[in-house]
Amino acid sequence: MAILGLGCSAKHLKPFQIDATIQWQIGETTSDQAPNVVLIFGGDGTVHRHLQRLVELGLPVLIVPAGSGNDFARVLGLRSVKESLAAWRKFLNGAGNSLSIDLGLISSPGQEGGGSSAPHRTYFCSVAGLGLDAEVTRRANRLPRWARGNGGYALTAVPTIFQYAPLPMKISVSDGENWKDRSDQPTILAAFANTGIYGGGMKIAPRAQMDDGLLDACVISGMDSFRLACLFPTVYFGGHLRLREVQYFQAARYRVETESPLDVYADGEFVCRTPVEIGVVPGGLRVITP
Repeated sequence: MAILGLGCSAKHLKPFQIDATIQWQIGETTSDQAPNVVLIFGGDGTVHRHLQRLVELGLPVLIVPAGSGNDFARVLGLRSVKESLAAWRKFLNGAGNSLSIDLGLISSPGQEGGGSSAPHRTYFCSVAGLGLDAEVTRRANRLPRWARGNGGYALTAVPTIFQYAPLPMKISVSDGENWKDRSDQPTILAAFANTGIYGGGMKIAPRAQMDDGLLDACVISGMDSFRLACLFPTVYFGGHLRLREVQYFQAARYRVETESPLDVYADGEFVCRTPVEIGVVPGGLRVITP
């Protein structure tokens, strides 16, 4: 089965059709179809939009980086179509080059009254973010596709930094039975990471691993705009972790509450608004790697 993201067509699949015995289905399957492997041509957003179905299928998935943002593929070691094709050839030859990785899961109870939304659960593969991160992503998503794929996040972040104020945010962690407050302060940004990078290569959570059953939280408290602007470049090599305004911790389950609803984005896509619970799904996705 092949899923083609925005800007992709059947011609992008041809280099991968190297085994004449394989029958291809383009697009999502119906309940009476039984594929045995999935290829996704696209970026982080394309992967994100199909995670629910991929979890249900439980099949090995090969990501072919063809989107405006390809951080998830990069983490898997698939930095180009050529590398995905090489991984595909190995897989067909029985190399056993697949592994199970964790996924994140955002649970929202919905909101009552005007503008209500139904409760929902959304998987994510890389990073979920609130605060400045969500605002930058929202603005970056309005850029042309070519701009998003060429430093759009960074270009949008710089002006946004000087316009964004920290907001009260309470983050709690669960030990399986009880919730414990971990951060309760005016917060610029909170990111919950399954993978170490996002936003075009920023190492927001350099210690994150995709198979440890945990999500890494990076929480940046309030600071003046100039200091925040100086902090921004350090995120590309993980230097931000040395700053006193940055908290970094791990847990399998988080609860995020804010005084007024804040947007939550994951894998570069809008998900819902706070309050939310964010947890990990160990071994939620099987991926083909180099």
